[in-house]
Parts: sequence; C-alpha cells; structure tokens
Amino acid sequence: MNTEHVPGIQPAVLRWARQSIGLSVSDVAAKLKRPVEEIVAWESGDRAPTYAQLEKLAYMVCKRPLAVFFLPSPPDEIPPEREFRTLPDADLTALTVDTHIQIRKAHAYQLALQELFDGRNPSERCIWKQLSLSREVPISLQAKAIREYLGISLETQCAWKDDDVALKHWRAAIENVGIFIFKAPFKQKEISGFCLLDKDFPIIYINNSTTKTRQIFSLFHELAHLLFAVNGLSKLDKSYINYLPKDEKQIEQHCNAIAAEVLIPSSDFKQKTRLLPTNIEQVNEGQFSELANRYGVSREAILRRFLDQGRVSQEFYEQQAKRWANQQKSGSGGDWYASQKAYLSDRFAKEVISRHYRNQLSIEQAADLLGISPKNFPGLEQRILQGSAV
Repeated sequence: MNTEHVPGIQPAVLRWARQSIGLSVSDVAAKLKRPVEEIVAWESGDRAPTYAQLEKLAYMVCKRPLAVFFLPSPPDEIPPEREFRTLPDADLTALTVDTHIQIRKAHAYQLALQELFDGRNPSERCIWKQLSLSREVPISLQAKAIREYLGISLETQCAWKDDDVALKHWRAAIENVGIFIFKAPFKQKEISGFCLLDKDFPIIYINNSTTKTRQIFSLFHELAHLLFAVNGLSKLDKSYINYLPKDEKQIEQHCNAIAAEVLIPSSDFKQKTRLLPTNIEQVNEGQFSELANRYGVSREAILRRFLDQGRVSQEFYEQQAKRWANQQKSGSGGDWYASQKAYLSDRFAKEVISRHYRNQLSIEQAADLLGISPKNFPGLEQRILQGSAV
C-alpha cells in the first residue's frame, strides 16, 4: 500500500468537498477512522492524506471523482443555501449527506439530458414555456389551465382504479410536456422532493420513500415551483412554511394551493360534500377514505380542504393528519429492477437504451447513466422496454 502523502492537494478543495456534502470535520474523521487533528491538518495545509486515504475520502465519504481533489481551487458549485429559497436557513443547513447527494445526482441528470438530446427538449410542448403562475390570478383558474394543458379531465382521474395507476398517469402526463421526473428513496425521510429549473431540461425529483398519494401531491407542488420559475425543496411537514420570509412563504402557500386545486377541484369537492355535516369532525373514517379514493389523494389532503372551508378546527386537522401519517407506509422493496426503473425518468431511460442500440453508448456508458453496474444492464434494459415506470 502506498503510504506516501499526495502532493499538490489544495486545502481549500478538501474543505469544499467536506462542506459541500454537509459534513463536519468530526464526521470525516469518524468515517475515515482518523484523529480529528489529522483532518484539521489536511485542511490547513500542514499535512496531506495518503493516496489510499484520498481514495476513501473521494469515493466513500464525499462521493466525488478522485480528479476533483487535484483541482487548483474549488469548482463553482451552487450550495443548497443559495440554490433553494423554499426552506428556512435552519432546514437548509440541516440537510443530510444523502440529500446533498440526491441534489448532486439531479444536476448530473440535467447534464446527461443535455448530451442525450443534443441540447433540445424532445417534447413538442413545454409547459413552463407556455404557462406561468402568479399570486394575483385566482387559484382555480391557474389550476384549471394546468389540468387542461396536461390533458387529463376530472372524469378520467376519477376512473383510475388506485393511487399506483394515478401516479403512473400523472407522471407520464407531466413528462409529456417536457419535465423529467426522477425518484429516489431519500434517507432524510422528512424531505418530500425538490425541483431544478433549466431553460431546456427542468427536473422534478421525488422521495420514493413516501406514499404514492404523497408523491402525487409532491409532483404538483414541485411543478408549481417550476411554473413560478423557482427552484424548490420541500418537506412533508408543512410547518416549515411559517418560518420563511414573507415572499417565500406566499409562494409555498400558493404551490400547496395549486397542487390541491388541480387534484381536488373546489367546485367538484363542494358538490360531493354538500350533504355532509357542517362540522366535519363528526364524519367517519370511511367517508374520508371514499373522498380520498375518488381523487387519488391522501385523507390528509381531503381534511385540508375541509380546514380551508372552516369545517374543522386546526387542532383536529393536526391530530388527524399526524395519526394518518403514522398509519401510512410506502410500498417496500421486492423487485430490484422494478425499483430502479421507477427511480428513472421514463423518457430519459428509453433514450439511453436507444443510444446504446445505435452504438452511440457502450454498455458501460449506458449503465453509468442509469446508475447501475454493467452486469445489471440487461435486466434493467428489459424492464425499461416493458413500459412506463410508477
């Protein structure tokens, strides 16, 4: 083993690699099983890591290519604190390593999309270029415009047999208008998803660890961010909104309202609930479930509608929402290939396969883009070609 210290490593690059993924000096020391003082010495320039230590730091700790550590200065990479304004500063600084990695992967996907599609979005219609949101326009009109642009009527939505089918159709509809949707099982469970703007290849990235109904709501919440022309990073617990500055708070509230109105149109909801008691706290569980099933949303989303109408108290809403959240579990494991396929944008994955068939990508290159090892490529290839992911 080479125990010589690697020359030419810039301390600023070492500090950047650690800080960019949300790690403390103590975190790095623990992962490398080295004294804290030694990591401090690397970052001050008093010492340097060995090659073996640098490899472990790059690949196992910071999840960066080794070549990055030989740069003369840190690359110009926007940190989450500057990239996202939809979370309070305290939440942004508390993002875990896994969340930093997911954001970085999303940026990598955008670069890959630029290459795969030669810088031009393959969709004939791009929703963010033709629709935009404003806090001055009624929510109902903006939600109606989104639904019409996606081409899905309320009757079609209500005919979907379950939330799996609903997620599949909503995801396909949004991808058909130019937005690429990726998913991953976030280790930071409270994150619901995020989105990244781009003039040609905007991305929505959803936490696959949440329930299907939550993923559907997150899709529309993040779509609303894109139509507001802001990068968004959102949490399951909406209380974070109360700690945002005024403008950001209003945008988040508007995004929630847009998502709710697209999925549960207020005019139809009023019609379907007109015979229920004025005090909805008297309604039984079955009636909440029936309404949730109609729209393919969670019971919490239905209850929120009643809260907005003043038909339940804030205390009742919070108690019920918490109780239902504890009951819910997202689908687990099973078929590895099916899971990997579900994480990928359908259009992105099929383009990778197509490029491989045209001998424009090797198996190794295609597997790298899909985030798998080459030995697993044939199995995932078969799954991708079978149909759209959920």
